Amino acid sequence: MKFSAHRMLMVLCVCGLVLPVVVAAPPTKDPFTKSQREYWVFQDVVRPELPSSSSQSAHPIDAFVAHRLADKGIALSPRADKVTLIRRASFDLIGLPPTPAETKAFLEDDSPDAFAKVVDRLLESPHYGERWGRHWLDLARYAESEGFKADETRPNAWRYRDYVIKAFNDDKPYDRFVQEQIAGDELWPDDPWARIATTFNRNYPDETNAANLWLRRQEILQDMTDTVGAAFMGLTYGCAKCHDHKFDPILQADYYRLQAFFANSKANDEVAIWRDEQIADHEEKLAVWEETTLETREQIEAMLGPKRKQVLDEQFARYPQGIQEILLKPEEARTAFERQMQQKYAWQMEYMTNEKALAGKLKDEEKERYETLVAERDKFAHLHPGEIPIGTGIYDLGTEAPPTHILTVANYDKPTKEVQPGFPSILDPEPAKYAPPDGLSSTGRRAALAKWLTDPGNPLTPRVMVNRIWHHHFGKGIVTTPSDFGLMGERPTHPELLDWLSDEFVSGGWSMKNLHRLIMTSETYQQNSAFSEAANKADPFNRLLWRYPPQRLEAEVIRDSALRVSGLLNPAVGGPSVFPPLPRGMAEPRGGWQVSEAAAGPQRRSVYVFVRRNARYPMLEAFDMPDTHETCARRDTTMTAPQALIHLNSDQTVEWARAFAGRLIETAGPGRSEQLDLAYEIAYSRPADRAEKDAGLAFLDTQAGVIAKRHAAGEKLALPTMMPPELEPAQGAALVDLCHSILNSNEFVFRY
Repeated sequence: MKFSAHRMLMVLCVCGLVLPVVVAAPPTKDPFTKSQREYWVFQDVVRPELPSSSSQSAHPIDAFVAHRLADKGIALSPRADKVTLIRRASFDLIGLPPTPAETKAFLEDDSPDAFAKVVDRLLESPHYGERWGRHWLDLARYAESEGFKADETRPNAWRYRDYVIKAFNDDKPYDRFVQEQIAGDELWPDDPWARIATTFNRNYPDETNAANLWLRRQEILQDMTDTVGAAFMGLTYGCAKCHDHKFDPILQADYYRLQAFFANSKANDEVAIWRDEQIADHEEKLAVWEETTLETREQIEAMLGPKRKQVLDEQFARYPQGIQEILLKPEEARTAFERQMQQKYAWQMEYMTNEKALAGKLKDEEKERYETLVAERDKFAHLHPGEIPIGTGIYDLGTEAPPTHILTVANYDKPTKEVQPGFPSILDPEPAKYAPPDGLSSTGRRAALAKWLTDPGNPLTPRVMVNRIWHHHFGKGIVTTPSDFGLMGERPTHPELLDWLSDEFVSGGWSMKNLHRLIMTSETYQQNSAFSEAANKADPFNRLLWRYPPQRLEAEVIRDSALRVSGLLNPAVGGPSVFPPLPRGMAEPRGGWQVSEAAAGPQRRSVYVFVRRNARYPMLEAFDMPDTHETCARRDTTMTAPQALIHLNSDQTVEWARAFAGRLIETAGPGRSEQLDLAYEIAYSRPADRAEKDAGLAFLDTQAGVIAKRHAAGEKLALPTMMPPELEPAQGAALVDLCHSILNSNEFVFRY
């Protein structure tokens, strides 16, 4: 006899007979309150009607914004002037100021769609992906080193950065973009860039020399869980790792249900980019080199072999007894969990016993002998085909995953109830359905998560991304806590607008470029930023957007803009990261900082500057580049003395000013008035007004006199990079000082 889950069998004895009696069981208590179930973010995205007060010609965004403003008795501000608009759009979309030619063309275009054409041009620029890819890299906690004490380099992590930039430039649909980063290896195993996309989860910081592999595994899984929950769902999943979330409807079981999707994952730092036929050709050539150098390599191995055994023995003794027992087991006897432990150990040992590491342990005669053998091997370097280009990512260790348990206060050694992969219970309480992909040694778990996240009916994913794009255009989102849509986050200022945009985003094919166009062609975006006492009284924090909010530019944009106006910017897109010179007196960080040798290397855009977790580039860090140990949804915007001091006194700023002055001399000629006009056009996209012109010329006169006296006293001058013979050194140095002051001005580092 079968019974439903809500009934139970009772047995009664009546007159000596045993009779089954079915009675109703008490209903299972709903783990969520009525208010939690009705909370706005978990409701379906429903496209609202435009406010009835809007005209038929009104832009949809303006209709919603103007309606909210009307409730406060205020209106949108007038449209910004054209110079302001082109600078705003250029900083927003490509992170660079417009050139004088671009500004001139826009000012002369009187067509109704002149600004829309500017937006389209910027969206097609290869620099768009660099600008908006940087926003995503903040979320992905992208870095090129491990973090923790050793902070070892991840030499191929930069390929994920290039993947992100290309995805934005190609306007890859956001649903595909998400799917690739969660499960590109399972969904598109033959596409190397889809596999590299999974570096999103490989970006975790890692203490690679940790002996406690159980703890190390759990910390990595927690990082993945926290990041995916915040970046894609806008929920603070991390608050539920020890107990049910105190405020949001996220159960502790939900935390580990999400974590279970990644339970079988492992870092893959050798994702081949070449096609199979290229790899086969490479292997043929490599076999020739190996045969030719076999005897020499065997002699090298004879020297390094004992060192390798010594390292392995010493390291093995460091591990806890339980790990040692796992490592001593035959491969076929290990469980799925034990295979992970063995793989983590093998990865560590490979790093610690490579040829470079072992050669560093040789001394005296052994070292000399080794160097002689290496020189002999190098005679045949012309036969070596080089290294196969590789990237990073993650993959599954087979079709069987280790079990996932709810952990007592997140302790890896205190497991309780086992859970299966699943989504937030308030949206879908059932375990996720998944199966190993055909022909792959993988669980298919992450593919199931990727498809759930990008299901058009999922209310979280589109709202979160629409809000992020809005945030980067206006400096704050419709929800001002972009990765926290929960009860402790802020409520949306324009909820109907957020849903309208979210529906438009999905129905329009998840195109991010279309969303940019929609936002930037609105009057809301094109407002001026002038202050209004009356509007400020009604809406003191401009939450309802009665003006465009002025914003200080991010660190990367300040640096890149200085390079552009000085004429030094190297516009090359993609490739390995560069190492600009460190400030004088700064010691080389652990893990290394090899300054790029190519003359134009350090002048590349800031998105290509190497990201070392424990030593971010000082200028970028001073201007609020985020800590890359965790996901960052919105950067701090601080105003501190070190920012002013770095931007005023650093050698690099002086070099920018020297190059800027040289550019003015080369382009405008010797006339100071012409030089001043050009300086304003390049740096501010506008001519100097009469007062600025008079002040600038007076400064050049006065400063030249001051500098001449200092120079006569033996002070070294900072001269323009281009100095015609007829120009007095003091006059050239004064022009450098003028350029220096422009680079340090508020107008240069803000967008309005």
